[in-house]
Amino acid sequence: MINQQPLPARTARPPASPSNRAPCRRRAIGVSGRAVSLLLRPLPSIGHGHFASASAGARKVYVPVKGDHVIGIVTGKVGDVFRLDVGGSEQASLSYLAFEGATKRNRPNVQVGDLIYGQFLVANKDMEPEMVCIDSSGRASGMGVIGQDGFLFKVSLGLIRKLLAPKCEIIQELSQLYPFELVLGMNGRIWVKAKTIQQTLILVNILEACEYMTAEQRKQALAKLSGN
Repeated sequence: MINQQPLPARTARPPASPSNRAPCRRRAIGVSGRAVSLLLRPLPSIGHGHFASASAGARKVYVPVKGDHVIGIVTGKVGDVFRLDVGGSEQASLSYLAFEGATKRNRPNVQVGDLIYGQFLVANKDMEPEMVCIDSSGRASGMGVIGQDGFLFKVSLGLIRKLLAPKCEIIQELSQLYPFELVLGMNGRIWVKAKTIQQTLILVNILEACEYMTAEQRKQALAKLSGN
């Protein structure tokens, strides 16, 4: 691993019923917009992920921008509002009504420690950042609670932008190595899950190393892993 210092994993709890679990649908292979959720095929649970930082650049404080899709960590709840760590200088708020299908009687099942993929509705220097998990039509559009398994880590914002580029070669090459799920946040956080813990950690190492490797070095590393 590249200077990994993972925090203790959170104990997984039984999945909530479909009626009150905040939806987080994932699109098929492809990168569009400012964030992406990539699903190659359903995978078994391997335990909740950790958080790590790959470089000094990755530790810069994120400044929320309206419309940015980010990965937040639920730190608490005050009344009907969840508090989320988004890697910025202050926490963001998220109303329980900001989920698809949420009502006063049908509240989303969100717990402290959950990972949330959403976008900023409000983000300016004079107001507290506010997130939502629905688009302008009230649809989840891939946003919501991310699975409890997988691995969460942090990279530089520059690498995130590279990974979000249309037809990103890194994503295309990795998809030929293992089946995996990937969620990218504009706040520098990446969540990834493969079929096994070993495959997941290999993908984490490759994604972190992409910060420093040339395209040729990356291709050589992937060729060795694939046995070619």
